[in-house]
Amino acid sequence: MLEEVERWLSTRSWSANERPLHRILAAKQRTGQTVSVVLPALNEEATVGDIVSVIRHDLMRQVPLVDELVVVDSGSTDRTSEVAAAAGARVVHRDEILPRLPAVPGKGEVLWRSLLVTRGDIVCFIDADLKDFSSDFVSGILGPLLTEPDVDLVKAMYDRPLGGTAGQGGRVTELMARPLLNMHWPQLAGFVQPLGGEYAARRSLLEQLPFPVGYGVELGMLVDALHLAGLDALAQVDVGVRKHRHQDGQALGRMAAAIYRTAQLRLARGHLIRPSLTQFERGEDGFEPLTYSVDTEERPPMVDIAEYQARKAA
Repeated sequence: MLEEVERWLSTRSWSANERPLHRILAAKQRTGQTVSVVLPALNEEATVGDIVSVIRHDLMRQVPLVDELVVVDSGSTDRTSEVAAAAGARVVHRDEILPRLPAVPGKGEVLWRSLLVTRGDIVCFIDADLKDFSSDFVSGILGPLLTEPDVDLVKAMYDRPLGGTAGQGGRVTELMARPLLNMHWPQLAGFVQPLGGEYAARRSLLEQLPFPVGYGVELGMLVDALHLAGLDALAQVDVGVRKHRHQDGQALGRMAAAIYRTAQLRLARGHLIRPSLTQFERGEDGFEPLTYSVDTEERPPMVDIAEYQARKAA
């Protein structure tokens, strides 16, 4: 590990309990910064309501840490929107944001568009499939941004149990993302959960970043933030244990392909020769090939979008 990374681990890796809630709230009130929490959601009716309820109770009613809580529905076919609204979130549908630009499927697309429908100086992203959710996930990653003026982006780190076994989750992280980062961006080798969906950043940084539209968004954002802001502007906070719905092996393969493609573009700023992935399933006549497109599109920095510029000027 690079000496720079060892130093970073000692100065930019914290535990959530190092910053009690009263200290974080005092810093927010002193600096006047506002906070938006965004939950990107696709068919998460089983979990989104509990997450919204916990954030509203702990961080909006008991203490005024979060100023707005938005669920961006990316095309759910279940009751995700109704459940989220009933729990107290403002629900916005992906296709209603920036309608002149047709939306494409993907998590990154939703995160990018959320910048247009939120106002916070700090934007916190939380995946909507978390189980046994604790508000420490939010307050933990907000803490450094509110207390350390030179920190611009904070990722959560945590254990990810799989099937009752501790530390076995995050298979795409271990098999794809971590090797890529260690080999090509060794300054980022200290991140425990580089693909984690729980992170917060200053709007002033997010609006300058391109957003891969799909699963590559977390890796792309981390790499681009490193180049734009530098390693010391990035940090991570231990928030305990993350429990969520796990993907099957083939879904993980598609995620890995998107992440590899995101890394490839950042290495060469070129294009994939064949932006697709073929997988196999056994059918009645043997193994059948199934071919999927790999996301090749990225959204430009939000600060370049005319509607966003107009809103900032208003």
